[in-house]
Amino acid sequence: MVLVVGGGDVAARKVSLLLRAGARVRVVSPELSVSLQGYCDNGRVEHISANYDDSHATDAALIIAATDDMTVNRQVYEAAKQRGVPVNVADAPELCTFILPSIIDRSPVVVAVSTGGASPTLGRLLRARLETMIPHSYGRLADLARRFREPVKKRFKSMSQRRHFWETVVEGPVAEMVYANRDEQAELALQQAIDQADSEQLAKGEVYLVGAGPGDPDLLSFRALRLMQVVDVVLYDRLVSPQILDLVRREAEQIYVGKKRSYHSVRQEEINRLLVDLAKQGKRVLRLKGGDPFIFGRGGEEISGLADEGIPFQVVPGVTAAAGCASYAGIPLTHRDYAQSVMFVTGQLKDGSVDLQWQALAQPRQTVVVYMGLAGLEIICNKLIEHGVSPDMPAALVQQGTTVSQRVFSGNLSNLSQLVSEHEVHAPTLLIIGEVVQLHERFGWYQPTG
Repeated sequence: MVLVVGGGDVAARKVSLLLRAGARVRVVSPELSVSLQGYCDNGRVEHISANYDDSHATDAALIIAATDDMTVNRQVYEAAKQRGVPVNVADAPELCTFILPSIIDRSPVVVAVSTGGASPTLGRLLRARLETMIPHSYGRLADLARRFREPVKKRFKSMSQRRHFWETVVEGPVAEMVYANRDEQAELALQQAIDQADSEQLAKGEVYLVGAGPGDPDLLSFRALRLMQVVDVVLYDRLVSPQILDLVRREAEQIYVGKKRSYHSVRQEEINRLLVDLAKQGKRVLRLKGGDPFIFGRGGEEISGLADEGIPFQVVPGVTAAAGCASYAGIPLTHRDYAQSVMFVTGQLKDGSVDLQWQALAQPRQTVVVYMGLAGLEIICNKLIEHGVSPDMPAALVQQGTTVSQRVFSGNLSNLSQLVSEHEVHAPTLLIIGEVVQLHERFGWYQPTG
């Protein structure tokens, strides 16, 4: 039996959830709200018309206090604590031994949203948003899947094949039939899908080359998020933030293949081979790369081996570091008054040297963006000055752009390397050179919280 102390609207909401969960409920309160009175009148709730005293808690398995009198609420808490009974006091997290989350009920699908008692209002707002995103027919779809679990198990011996099959079902025509209330057609279509499924096709591996952007998880594309949730294994580099990695399917195997200057956890040739080998094992492989795979991300090298082996792959672009870091630093890469073109270059060649087309980089009215330019910063600045660029040309180094650790060091070609040397700077960094950098002070909107 669940004891609810209180007879107002808050208590009524608690009682409603308890009844939907099949609980036997007793309410103690001298007065009842209209909805609570209705529950009592139809016999769904037992009512004790009295002020609370500790004898009411004697046989309770669970207790909820929802009065507007904190003295009474604390009395209920102390009585429950003494008896070792779980207790929840509305809007008083410090008096709770358990939390009641906001519920989205699509039985048998149930989604709970909890803020750990920190902000019930925020929890309710999140629930309201999720309510609009989760169709009411999800419950019927889940029930259909339950009835076909055994036939699918018999048809597909591999767990991976079964998971791949169900993913095609819940995202395909069968699910759409359920959403349209065509349940009988959905059942026939599901049986047909089981009978006609190609086990060999389901066992085929595939590689998803996905750009994770410069760090902020909010910059991921919808397609990237969808693929991150269906993979068997993920290969990720050091530029992929922990917050982004947390969005990958929890059951997926994670393999770190990161690189940094003069050190390779896994050599590029080994990564290329690993992608092929994993796909040939029938796995769906996520190659998660910082920024964009095709802009200094070695994406072309990695898919070359896949193409040679005939392994299917997809490439999902990401927000490249140049666009992300410049935007978060308030530096427009092009501007009609300052720059009509932008050039992306890498400050580190395959052999570790810095050997760029300096004359091309020294052209007026353009922005130069240098990836991996921290180690060669002084060389880059001096070479541009040697090739005719003014020492006063604005330049900025953006550290860990778009993340809570972002820092922007702004100066010019003559003093930037000295400015950076006076601070402890950590990669990844992005070097931006051009008149547009002077707009950083006016347009710098992002304020990191770290």
